[in-house]
Amino acid sequence: MDGLLKDKVMLVTGAGGGIGRDIALAAARAGAAVVVNDLGASLKGDRENSGAADKVVAEIEAEGGRAIANGGSVSDPDAARQMVKDAVEAFGRLDAVVNNAGILRDGFFHKMTYEDFDAVVKVHLYGAFNTSRAAADQFREQNGGALIHMTSTSGLIGNLAQANYSAAKLGIAALSKSIALDLARWNVTSNCIAPFAWSRMTSSIKVDSPEQEARVKKLQEMKPAKIAPLAVYLASDRARDVTGQVFASRNNELFVMSQPRPVKSVHRAEGWTPETVADHAMPALRAGFMPLDVSGDVFSWDPI
Repeated sequence: MDGLLKDKVMLVTGAGGGIGRDIALAAARAGAAVVVNDLGASLKGDRENSGAADKVVAEIEAEGGRAIANGGSVSDPDAARQMVKDAVEAFGRLDAVVNNAGILRDGFFHKMTYEDFDAVVKVHLYGAFNTSRAAADQFREQNGGALIHMTSTSGLIGNLAQANYSAAKLGIAALSKSIALDLARWNVTSNCIAPFAWSRMTSSIKVDSPEQEARVKKLQEMKPAKIAPLAVYLASDRARDVTGQVFASRNNELFVMSQPRPVKSVHRAEGWTPETVADHAMPALRAGFMPLDVSGDVFSWDPI
């Protein structure tokens, strides 16, 4: 297969279904050999379908592409190193990693357990670190590579009852930026995608009001396959000068997201006291405050 990823090798984690599956299929159609990683876990992280990766491999091979399956957990550093090893042993190199694997254990913060916080952070944030760190040595040896991480507007903006998921996803954005800075000298790029799509991850959204029902209907119109073109592009040589960015993909819309920067400042020559902070600084800075909004408040218009 010819395309933007001809002769390249891509590892896609959590590729047994949803967004990961569509990225793996699109990468293969663009010419890449693909390592399809999937633990075969439920939405909460329990093992339930160990053959998920094999099915996607079969789909790729049926279309004339090349792929192998890997069933390791991204939360395990040794398993992440094995994913990279599998790619190199099977195809001779590794050119791109898509950190897509994830689980959800939603709950309001005052009810969230340590175990549920830990499990989600381990898969999303530690998982992105583990696979990226394993790939970094190979990329440095090859003098090039691409890392594509799935973040979320739950972390970039905010959402209710997702403290664990939001913390991990915002952490991934910071991790990606640090990787972009540290590995630039070896021509390694690192970018994030915040995907809007109806998948297993979003299917857990509770529908307990007319507003939530309307939101879910909008999400159901956004297909996982819509995310794949951006991921394929970011893995290609056409994106060599694109790094350290956070993108969002929403149906037929693509966005580049802002990153935290100072928006307003105040100065007092003699320094500050708690009283002058209250009387001077806060009134002056208040115009720059961010509202207590959620992702749906910011992306309030219908998908295009």
